[in-house]
Amino acid sequence: MTGAERREQLLDVSRTLFAERGLDGTSVEEIAAKAAVSKPVVYEHFAGKEGLYAVVVDREMERLLTLVTKALTTEVEPREKLELAASALLEYIEESTAGFRILVRDSHGGSDRGSYASLLSEIAGQVEYILGEEFTRHGYDSKHAPMYAQMLVGMLAMTGQWWLEVRKPKRDEVAAHVVNLAWNGLSMLEAKPSLDPRQRAKEQERMARLRERAIARAERARRKAQEA
Repeated sequence: MTGAERREQLLDVSRTLFAERGLDGTSVEEIAAKAAVSKPVVYEHFAGKEGLYAVVVDREMERLLTLVTKALTTEVEPREKLELAASALLEYIEESTAGFRILVRDSHGGSDRGSYASLLSEIAGQVEYILGEEFTRHGYDSKHAPMYAQMLVGMLAMTGQWWLEVRKPKRDEVAAHVVNLAWNGLSMLEAKPSLDPRQRAKEQERMARLRERAIARAERARRKAQEA
């Protein structure tokens, strides 16, 4: 095994152990035993447990940030950007479960990128830019965009941590519901949200018809009460 291959093996092994036990709960002895090497080999490549942990965290944060940034910078409508970002986070959780457990548990240990909270702040900065443009376009005060960006990212991050354990419903369905709440608000929720624009258009038409009928019923009831 070459030095580069050994390094990757140690990263893979320690990633699993750190996800299960955290930084403090994992020892160099355990990492070496799992990789079937001696302790000096671990120190040779990473100068200790903390150095190994920092590389693992940096890699995971870079991967997650790349996925979300790609989603938020895609040339699509704002709602689709949110859908892509939500899907990106859930995709990362699904395909890199161990990595996400490390990030949300204790992503410190000398990482160059900082903590999971700092990563979320970096993502919120990108969301803030998108919201600022939308607020201005609709005549809202763009000074509130930073606050709303924190709300949106916080909502998505907490949903991701919840879904990490339950894994129900499926990824796309969770993403659709998150964006449904973020985009429409509680008073205008779609009963059956979807990431498919065609299905969403049909659902919006159906909801519009239901609202029209509800308004008509309320108007009939008002007139009947007046005539009584």
